Amino acid sequence: PTPEPAPGRARRMGRWQLLGLLLVCATPVIASYFTYYVIRPEGRRNFGELMQPLRPMPADLAVQTLDGQQRKLGELRDQWLLVSVGGAACDADCRNNLYLQRQLREAMGRERERLDWLWLVTDDAAPPADIAPALDQATVLRVDGAALAKWLAPQAGHALSEHLYVIDPQGQWMMRFPARMDGAGAGQARRDLERLLRASSSWDQPGRGKE
Repeated sequence: PTPEPAPGRARRMGRWQLLGLLLVCATPVIASYFTYYVIRPEGRRNFGELMQPLRPMPADLAVQTLDGQQRKLGELRDQWLLVSVGGAACDADCRNNLYLQRQLREAMGRERERLDWLWLVTDDAAPPADIAPALDQATVLRVDGAALAKWLAPQAGHALSEHLYVIDPQGQWMMRFPARMDGAGAGQARRDLERLLRASSSWDQPGRGKE
């Protein structure tokens, strides 16, 4: 047989090397999810609904801070995100979700620096002044609701604003908590978050953009 030309062999070797590098980089993430999804005590159930398959963040989706600064949604990667969605008027469901987000993050103790809580506002109105002090540690961004609905989705029969959503540091939407959670549900959600943070501790470090 005619020997393969040297440039062809080099290209083929380059592809294999690139594939190997990608596998090495992805192995810690795959292992942590394998631990969470598969290697679990018999009979244990998740409170949150696991998204299968995971749904990647639309990194180029334009978002805006409340003071008008333009950003991209992809800038929020490299941290776990606990997300709520709703109009700026912030009805009772919205206020309950914001309260639960803050409480759940604080409940993570030393691990809370690995979890950001995010409120995605789907209109141009101003949030009520009385909730501003409670948002000191939150990330609040405006986003086009129709564009967001191509990524996040509620359970059938529910609105997008009724749930809390969990995004992993790779930017993958991977869990949705039940609509209109109460205090008892929050306790179960806390256990899910603790397990996720524990399973990812080998590869996820606190602080977006820090070495």
